This record gives sequence, C-alpha cells and structure tokens, in this order.
Amino acid sequence: MEQHKGQAIGDKIAIGRIFYYKKNTAAVKQEQTADVPGELIRLERAVARTAEQLGQLYIKALGEVGEAEAEILKAQLLILEDPEYIREIRSRIEEQRMDAAYAVKLTGERLAEYFAGMEDEIISARAADIRDITEQLVTILQGGEKSDIRWREPVILMAEELSPSETVQLDKGKLLGFVTRYGSTGSHTAILARTMDIPALLGVEIQPSWDGRLAILDGAGGILTVDPDEEALADARKRQESEGRRRLLLEAVRGKETVTGDGRRVRLYANIGSVADADAALQNDAEGIGLFRSEFLYLKAKDYPTEQEQFQAYRAVAERMGDKKVIIRTLDIGADKQAEYFGLEKETNPALGYRAIRICLTRQDIFRTQLRAILRASAYGNIGIMFPMIISLKELRQAKEILQQVRGELTAQGIPFREVEVGVMIETPAAVMISEELAAETDFFSIGTNDLTQYALAIDRQNPRLEPFYDAHHPAVLRMIRMTVENGHKGGAWVGICGELGADLELTETFLEMGVDELSVSPSMVLPVRERIRNL
Repeated sequence: MEQHKGQAIGDKIAIGRIFYYKKNTAAVKQEQTADVPGELIRLERAVARTAEQLGQLYIKALGEVGEAEAEILKAQLLILEDPEYIREIRSRIEEQRMDAAYAVKLTGERLAEYFAGMEDEIISARAADIRDITEQLVTILQGGEKSDIRWREPVILMAEELSPSETVQLDKGKLLGFVTRYGSTGSHTAILARTMDIPALLGVEIQPSWDGRLAILDGAGGILTVDPDEEALADARKRQESEGRRRLLLEAVRGKETVTGDGRRVRLYANIGSVADADAALQNDAEGIGLFRSEFLYLKAKDYPTEQEQFQAYRAVAERMGDKKVIIRTLDIGADKQAEYFGLEKETNPALGYRAIRICLTRQDIFRTQLRAILRASAYGNIGIMFPMIISLKELRQAKEILQQVRGELTAQGIPFREVEVGVMIETPAAVMISEELAAETDFFSIGTNDLTQYALAIDRQNPRLEPFYDAHHPAVLRMIRMTVENGHKGGAWVGICGELGADLELTETFLEMGVDELSVSPSMVLPVRERIRNL
C-alpha cells in the first residue's frame, strides 16, 4: 500500500481501478521546406479542420456537461481565429522556411510558456488550451489521429494532463474520479470534476505502473492510496456509506427555509462567475446570487466586452433567477486578475495597486458601459449593484454619481430599467473603520473576507510560503466583521458575507450571533450551510 498527496477538488471518496491514459504524441522534427506556399496551404487546411472538430465537440459538450465546459472549447476556437497566433506561425514558415508542424509546435510552446507564467490561475490555465490547440494542429498536419480514451468498467482516470477536447470525449458514466500530474483549481479537469460532482486530485507524481491497480481517491483528505489493504478499503467504504447518508440528509433541507430553530431568518445566496454557474446555484437551491463576479466576462475575452455582450450575460442570469436577488459586482480587474488588453503596467505590489473601483473611476468609459448593461438587464429581474474596493466616501459618491448619470442617459433614450439596490464590498480595514458613514449612503454591505483577511494580516494570500501564517479566524478579522455588521445596521444597511468564510461551518453560529443578514457561498455549499443554520 502506498499513499500520495495532491490538491483535492471535491470532498468525495472514489474506490476503483486506475486507468492510465497516455497520449499518442508523435515527435515533431525540425524540418526545413522548399515549398513555402505548399506549407501555408497545409496550415490553412489544418486550421480549418481543427476548427471543424472543435465546433463538433462544442455541441457535444453543451449537451453532456453544460455551458461551463463548452465555453472552454469556444475559447480555443478564439485562439484559432486570433490573427496574431496565425501570423506568428506563418512568419516562421515564410521567413525561416519551417515545416508547418514545426512552426506550430514552436509557436505553441512559446505562448504556453507565456501564459503559464501568469500569477492568476484563470489566465495561467490558458496554457493548457494553447497546448491542446497545438497538439491538435500538429496531429492533423502529421496525418495522425487523436488518442482514443475508452475503458469498459468504472475507473479512476489518471493522466499527465487532460485537455478540454479530451475531457469532452470521456465516457462520463464510467468515471469515478481524476488524478493528474498537472492542473490547477481553475483547470478544465477541475471544472469537469465539479460539474460531475466527482473527486479529483491534481499535482500527483503519477506512475504508469499504477495502471489497472486498485486505488482509493480521497477528495476530502487529498490522498491517493494505491493497492490499499483491507483495513483501508473497509474504512473508505464506511466513509462512502456515511457520505451517502449525509447527502440524503442535505436533500431533506432542499426547499426549506433558511431559518434557525428559534426563528432567525437568514438569506442564503450563491457566488457565481458565469451564466452557467447560475444554473448550479438554482440546482443547489440558492435563494439568490450574492456575488456575480462580472470580471470573468472580461478575463475570458480578447477585447473589452461590449455593452450588448454584457447585457445579454446579466439578463440571462436575471431571467434564470426570476424574482430572486442577483447582486452584480462591478469590474474587479487588477491584482491577481489581469486581462492583457487593459494594458495595465506591471506593479511591485498589485494587491495594493491599480485595481477594481480605482480602474473604473479613472477609466470611466469602461465603467459606464458596464453600468448601462447592468441597468438595462435590471428590467428583466431583481438586480443589485455592488462596488468593490471602496475605501472612502469620496469614491462611493463618485461611483454613485456616474451611476445616476447613466440612469439619466437611459431615461432620455427611452430604455427601460428598474431601481436597483446599491451596495459596497467591505474588503479593507479602511472601509471597516468608516462603515457607519458608508452605510448611510448605501443599501447593503457585502464583506469580502478573503481580501479583508489579507489586508488585515498583511499577508499576500497568493503566496504559498505564507500559508502557515494565514489565519482567517484571527480575532482581528472577526472583530472587524462584527464592527461592520453593527455599523451597517446603525446606518440602515443590511450586511452579508460573500468571502470564503461565509461557508465556514465553524463560524456560522458566530456570524448569526453577530447579526449577519446574508451569507453567499459557492453553489455546492448552499445545502450544507442551510442544514447548519436550521440546526442552530
């Protein structure tokens, strides 16, 4: 019996045999060509064929795993349509007389290395998309076929890395879990695991010799046990049975009110980052959306999303949620979330730099476009607007003034919209200290505990070396939350929590005792938090 640690996705346990998937990747030799026009034609045909295959896989993904996974394939199509990407490949063929396959390989390697070096997980995950596109193009140029991923019985799938085009082709009915050497919490493997509600383990030093061997994948403990003994198997099966009973208990609170035993009512919302996530929120019985991270519309785009593109996304979520509240956080680009087309300069300390509302107030064309889209979408649902990283009354008033101007523009144009609640994120000690004054000019607060903890403790939450010093339960953090709740209520604002602490079941009772009005958590945590509240 041997055990291996990894980064866990999901808290389930899987027991089954390992199926090792090894890609059939042919070596690409450095070849020169005497027929440059011919190689350019071959490239053009390979791009067209790859686009056709991706289009077919996109339709398949929509039907099988939903919009979240399908959107990754759409992003790959955008790479193929990127004139800079194709121009670099053509340049290598024309100027260096490279064989088309070798030109694609070098271009793909350069771009993948560039994206992999980004700090933001969402952007660095694009490296896998580049590698996938490169592999598909090279395979077609060399006259080969994609590796076939088939197995007969339910398995724990093990691979170096799984690309979007590969995950879409998997037999989902026979998947117990994933184990990969590479990948992050924002990778397509992680997305698929969450979508399918199965455990995954990333960053494991996998061994081909494990193929066919019995294993236990512990999503809660982040452990892969290969060749488990009888005692380990018995313990894992017992935990699976307990997990099954636990899920049945959680289903019992579906459709029930989020109310304590003594009648205290709490709003239980979900955090989302896309239209597809709204479906997950509804499936998990969320009472509303407490945080729609609108920046993901910008992060997955190659240029500033238009008013119409944003309007369609906001409207889609509002219509899905019906009368339920949908709180849209305005753009929070900067710090660990970068979009290249913004042209932001590299900063020594981006967490304390040019981000969020600071960008919106100094680049008002971007801000106004987003506010117009949100207000237009308000005609189709119950929308609220939330400004991030507010640290002064001056900033809040300026943001509200721009919002009022946009209202006037829409009214003059005869474009319908509804009145929306306006709130702010409380993410810094400065905002906590002036929270009573901020509350007097807003409808609600949402406490972003991730950033609040970072700024209160002076600890960069992106730095793994500081993890031993990071304490989200630090008394200073909890006192600031209490102070925010008390000051918010004094000023007439309701107060919620949308950071990760909102789903911390150890603190649920503490937050209710403080008087917190709303908790916004990941969709998968809605039922566990409701059960906890109902048992208080």
